[in-house]
Amino acid sequence: MSRSTADSASSVPLPAPKERRRLREALALSEEQVAEAMGVTKATVRSWETGRSAPRGRKREAYAKLLGTPGPADPVRPEAEPRAEAEPVWSQPQAQPHPQQQPQSSASGSVRPRAAAKRAAKPPRAPSPAPAISPGPARKGPAKPPERLKPVAAEAPAEPAVPAGPPALTPEEAFDALYAHAASGLVHQTYLLTGRRGLSREAVEYAFHHAWQHWPEVAVDADPAGWVRAAAYEYALSPWHRFRRAHRHPDAPPAEADRRALLGALLELPPPYRRTVLLYDGLGLDLPETAAETEASTPAAANRLLHARTVLGERIPELAEPEALHRCLSALVAEAPTAKLPPARAVRTGSERRARSWTRAVLGMTAVLIVMTGFTAATAPTRYIPVNAPGEAVNGVPVRGGPQKLSPEDVELRDKLRSEPNPGPERLVPAVG
Repeated sequence: MSRSTADSASSVPLPAPKERRRLREALALSEEQVAEAMGVTKATVRSWETGRSAPRGRKREAYAKLLGTPGPADPVRPEAEPRAEAEPVWSQPQAQPHPQQQPQSSASGSVRPRAAAKRAAKPPRAPSPAPAISPGPARKGPAKPPERLKPVAAEAPAEPAVPAGPPALTPEEAFDALYAHAASGLVHQTYLLTGRRGLSREAVEYAFHHAWQHWPEVAVDADPAGWVRAAAYEYALSPWHRFRRAHRHPDAPPAEADRRALLGALLELPPPYRRTVLLYDGLGLDLPETAAETEASTPAAANRLLHARTVLGERIPELAEPEALHRCLSALVAEAPTAKLPPARAVRTGSERRARSWTRAVLGMTAVLIVMTGFTAATAPTRYIPVNAPGEAVNGVPVRGGPQKLSPEDVELRDKLRSEPNPGPERLVPAVG
């Protein structure tokens, strides 16, 4: 493959990670079937759908064709292009193309999932141009050569005036806008997940530290607030916090009876179920997006949601209906947060300071290992010389073991027994008549 071909294959646009999962499920394809069609493992397909990695080269082009995304050889008609939705000003995401053609699903019964995946992975054939058919009768004899036209300078169409948009934000300003928009709400949501106010603030600060360190990736993400939310949830629900004395037990429950009952019922759920019901019923995400953020399949997320609703309905009968639970959780999530957070500038400087500290620590440990390895290589012997140790007297020899020495009586008895021809009791010896 030439360099130009590789560059064109690497520039094939792909949908957003959550959109990739939705398109695969619309095709009724499992992760195993996509992995078999692409020649990769199931874990690789899951990484593509969660946004941790992306295919490259020919696999990227084949994956785009499998999902139904038009490649570089498939021109997109202007009327088929979707209208770009307004994005938040802090994200500045790249435009993600939507699929032009919807592939056939297996619900029609005409295409099997595996056959559809393999056929979609193959490069399409270029359509042959249809011959032009003249409506009139054919002329006899040689055709008259066309007249040579003089070149005429084509007038360039006047470009419409584009209104000047808002000036582009710097990375610091975009980060500050995202922090001001989502930080306080994330602290409140994390408190509903953990029941610990200190841990919720710590998790949100960690998530924004992590986001600033990976800001080029976060800035082009389709949902930067969701990126930070996933990082905060992962940190807050880590099982290692139970070994910390400050976060071993939850805080005092709220004074309101209904909020105390709901928060207690939420904390009794396992962390994956708690996170699923909060994302679906509290934040209003759809089921594929909830499954993608929790790194689970859509059926697994649906089962978790049903189990969580059942447990919450048993604990609080007023929330047995899904609509009542949705209204209650939505109102609880939408409450005005009261947490006090450091300013965005302090978060950015703290993230940079932390990154520098870790970099220095890693460089120091690497330098120590290099010095120790070099010292060992310089002082190690090149050949083995056996050492002949001189003989030494050994003290404390134990007493000789074995049977003890016979006394004179024992020696006499032994000789007597050996001298008699018929050993044994005399009453058993036959008398000679």
